[in-house]
Formats: sequence, C-alpha cells, structure tokens
Amino acid sequence: MQARIHTEQKSTISLRTILTVIAGIIITVILLFPVYWMIVNSLETNQEIFSIPVSLLPTHFTFEAYTATFADQFPHLLTSLIVSLGTVAISLLIATPAAYALAHFHFHFSRVLMFCLLLAQMIPAVTLATPMFLIFTKLNLLNSYPGLILADSTYAVPFNVLILTAFMQSLPYELVEAAFVDGAGEWGAFFRIMLPLTVPGIVTAGLFAFLFAWGDFLYGLTLMTVNTIQPISLSIYSYLGQFNSQWNNLMAVATLGAIPAAILLVTFQRYITSGLTSGALKG
Repeated sequence: MQARIHTEQKSTISLRTILTVIAGIIITVILLFPVYWMIVNSLETNQEIFSIPVSLLPTHFTFEAYTATFADQFPHLLTSLIVSLGTVAISLLIATPAAYALAHFHFHFSRVLMFCLLLAQMIPAVTLATPMFLIFTKLNLLNSYPGLILADSTYAVPFNVLILTAFMQSLPYELVEAAFVDGAGEWGAFFRIMLPLTVPGIVTAGLFAFLFAWGDFLYGLTLMTVNTIQPISLSIYSYLGQFNSQWNNLMAVATLGAIPAAILLVTFQRYITSGLTSGALKG
C-alpha cells in the first residue's frame, strides 16, 4: 500500500515537473520571439520582410544591412561602451564600501538609509530629467561623457548598494574578526577578506549597472543637445526616424545594440545566479 502511494506521488511530481518545464518553454519562446524576429529581419532584404506569405526563416541570408550600418553606428556603440564602463566603475566604487558598512556596522539611521535607497528606485527617471538638465547645465556637463556617466550612476548606485548589502549580510562576519586578530585593519579586512568573497555579488551589480547605462535613453536624450556624443539607444531612435523605410537596416542596428548585453549575460550567467540568490539564502 505504501509503495503504491509512493508511486502515485512520484508520478504526480513527475507530471507536475513536465508541465512546469513545458510552461517555461512556452513563456520563453513568447518572450524571445521578438528578438528572433529582429535578427531574422536583419538578415533579409527589405522586399523579403514585406513578402506574402511571411516566412519564419530568411530565404536568402544577406549581411548587406550590417555592412551598410556598422561603420555609421560604430561611434555610437563606442560611446555607449565608454559610458557603460564608466557607470560600472563609479557605481561599484561607491556601492561596495557603502554596502559593507550597511551590512556589518550598526547605525541608528541604517533602516532610514535603506528605505531611502528603496525610495530612489521607485522615483521615475523622467521626473529627474529636467532637474538633472538644469544642474548639469550649471556644471558644464552637458554633451560630455562625465555628464552621462554621472547621470546613469544616479540609479545604478542605489540598486547596487541594495544588492551588495544583501550579499554581504550572507557572509559570516567572523572571517573579518579573524582578520582583525591577525593584525589587519578595517580596510585591510575589507580588501583582503570581504572583496574576494563578494566577487559574485560585485559582478552581478556591475552587470546591472552596465545594462542600465547601455539601455538608457532618457538621459541620452535630455543631456545631449548635439549629436557629437550619442549613445546607441538614442542613435536607434534617430535611425528610426531617418530611415524608417529600410527596416532591415534598422533591425541590424538594433541587433548590434543588443549583442554586447547578450554576450555579457551569457558570459556571467553563473555569477548572476550566485549573486542574486546568496542574499536570499541568509538565515
């Protein structure tokens, strides 16, 4: 009797697992289909895109759209790369020691500060665009790389502090205390003990900062009044208005803009999973 019940439970669990996997595959296909369609259209001619019946696979692969747009879009890709890497550097330099302090030092205003960081995540960026424009105008930071980097860091820093604080709270502080016994100071323990253990969280926070800056459109539109410095997100918008009849070229530009983020997500997937779950496993 017990064997029969165990078999029925195992069958129910197996069926539930299969249904979960099928549902996950269906949802993944639905979410990724626009990306697939973008790539397919970038490999077709403009006539093939609007041909009837619609083909889910390109009948003739061609890289004409990429060769026609890469030279023109490369400066914008380089601009986004510089801004994104600068945002990663600034946000991690601020967020890492701040998270260490919030995780292991007990301040009277720690809860208030954490609430303010959460509140900063809920404020729409569009409400900050005009004040940011006025401030940066007085500081002569419009149409400059430092201006874009600082603007993108304003929403990367609070997010990174929250992620790294949760990650560092999951690490035993006894390791730092052991470093104190060995004669290390607070900064020595931070650099020699805590930083190496926090690498998955730092990689995760840095990746999110990179994605925030890479996909930023609002600050690129607000703080750039001329086209000398233009990130790829803003370039795609301008390309849409200028060459809206050449959809294969537009899809090629969008694909080029998505490639760096996709490479980073695939490369650092292991660190992302570890960085996001470690804080949740704290007992």
